[in-house]
Amino acid sequence: MSKAEKPSRGAAKLDTPTDLSANAVGAITDELNACLADTLALYMKTKNFHWHVSGPHFRDYHLLLDEQSAEILASVDELAERVRKIGGLTLRSIGHIAKLQRTQDNDEEFVDAGAMLRELMSDNKEMVKNLRKAHEVADENGDVGTASLLENFIDATEKRVWFLFEASRGVDGSGH
Repeated sequence: MSKAEKPSRGAAKLDTPTDLSANAVGAITDELNACLADTLALYMKTKNFHWHVSGPHFRDYHLLLDEQSAEILASVDELAERVRKIGGLTLRSIGHIAKLQRTQDNDEEFVDAGAMLRELMSDNKEMVKNLRKAHEVADENGDVGTASLLENFIDATEKRVWFLFEASRGVDGSGH
């Protein structure tokens, strides 16, 4: 292969065809990538708490967090592929995730089980808010496919909030 025949690094461009404008693709991609970074951060936090939960309700919380982390992880590929379907570029590294994530990490060695559930409930509530914002951007730009996908993720996230709320009731003796 001659030098002229070799594709240079970066010369080839991903150019997925779409009827969305370049501005629409950019705005939607920005929102989806931030949601994707949050999703990955929330997955890791949920899995971390799954691994480190302890106490009298260990089995119930361990199973709940395992179920929720699997659900969160399942949404990662769908979000990333949606970015690519509309012609955008998605996350490429842990560093890229760290730049975009709004969900805060928890690196504590020990977190009380009740505090874990409440923190995850709060993170999931924030995720709902961010997914709704991404939905608004999709709607504003006529992207029905992204809006539809996000509606399913909003519903699933609201369910996680509900389960975490109910599971955390009375854990600290407060009744709420």
